[in-house]
Parts: sequence; structure tokens; C-alpha cells
Amino acid sequence: MDLRLARRTAIVCASSHGLGRACATSLTAAGCDLVLNGRDAAALAAAAADLRAAGAGVETVAGDIADDGVQRALVDAAGGAPDILVNNNAGPPLRDFRQLDAEAIHAGLDANMVVPIRMVQKVIDGMIERRFGRIVCITSGSVKSPVAGLDLSSGARIGLTGFLAGVARQAAGANVTINFLLPGLFATRRLEGVHAFTAKAQGISAEEAERRARARIPAGRFGDPAEFGDACAFLCSAQAGFITGQSLLIDGGAYPGVL
Repeated sequence: MDLRLARRTAIVCASSHGLGRACATSLTAAGCDLVLNGRDAAALAAAAADLRAAGAGVETVAGDIADDGVQRALVDAAGGAPDILVNNNAGPPLRDFRQLDAEAIHAGLDANMVVPIRMVQKVIDGMIERRFGRIVCITSGSVKSPVAGLDLSSGARIGLTGFLAGVARQAAGANVTINFLLPGLFATRRLEGVHAFTAKAQGISAEEAERRARARIPAGRFGDPAEFGDACAFLCSAQAGFITGQSLLIDGGAYPGVL
């Protein structure tokens, strides 16, 4: 399918690794030019080189997306007029909720709720004026089905989803959509930390924790980041203009509910 995104400009936050990079790769395949971001300058440069080799125009902004200066630099690198924003940021470390002090709670809320809202504020008016915009926020499957150790991540991302749900309805008439991608267990670096946390909490090996996690997924495997990236690209497409305010769970059937 031609997603009709040729020469659109996309900002993809936290895109030097993992699911962010997968989204950038799929948007490249759809014909987008990209502005990439990551804290690790070397990894960011490597990701940019790969995408340039695939034919994309790529700008990079190294730094923590929580920094207002980095946020502004991303918008400037997109010529001040991005067509697409993919909000993404690392989740807080897995931790028993009893260990969270006020500082840690506020840091988690800032990273996974406040920062993506601030990015939306910086780009949405221009999208509305140009009558095209696609905003995709990467949250977590734990928004639908909370996971022990991810309480702070779940709470912050549920807050983001609720906040932007109303904004999505305000912008829909201008062909600007806001949607949410909820990953389950994907084969990324983050998954190794999940297995390590589970292993320690349950007194089992990391290998056993991995085996049990895979067994709970009806698809019988962990997700391929490329699958996630392609779902992101579709939500950014011209054809997805009638989809907004929605949370798409991509977890291989792990969540057992109907809604």
C-alpha cells in the first residue's frame, strides 16, 4: 500500500534504538524525511547513516528529549513544520512501587507524560494550519493490563492517554490525528531488563523468566520491532485520517480482554 507520505517530514523521538528506530525505519520506507533523536550520539549517528543509505533525508538532534532546548531543536530541524510526530521516551526503571520516592515519581511523570504533551504543544498548531498532521504516542501494553514493577510507567502513560484523548477530538476536524501504540513484549533491549526484574522477584533464572513470558503470549513469540514500526507508519498515513484518539495494542494476543 502506498501510504501517501512521500516527502513528509517526521520527528521520531528516542529513535536510535528499539521501537523508536523501527518506526523511523518504516517511515523511511514510506518516503518520509526524518528528524531523529537519542541520548547516545554514536548510536544516533549509526541509525542516521543506515536510514540515509535507504534513501531518506535525515537530520539528528542528540540529547535528552526532556530538555526543552532539545525539543525546540527537533522542531527547528524539521524546518519548523513537521507533518508527523512520534512521541517516544524510555520508561522508568522497573521497580517495586514501595521503592518510589516523590522525586522518582515526578521524574517518571515528567518523562512519560509531561514531555510528550510539551512536544504536541510545539507542533500541533502548525499541523492544524496546514490541514495535515499525524501524532503517534508510544505508550505500553501495561496501560491496558498493569504489570508489577511498571506501576509508574503505567500511571504516567495512562495520564498521557487521557490528556491527549480530548486534544485529539479538538484537532480531528483539521485532519490532524493523535493515536497511541501500546507494545507488549518486543525483542528489544528493554525486554532484557523485564526478564531480569522478573527473575529476581520470583527467584528464577533469566532464561526461565524469558521462557515463561513467551509462553504467556498466544502468538508463541516476542514481537518483531519491524511489525511495530509498520503499524506506526500506517497510523501516520493519509489513509488513517479517520482514526483518532485510539489505543492500538500490539502484544500477540497477551491481553485477554475484549475491549
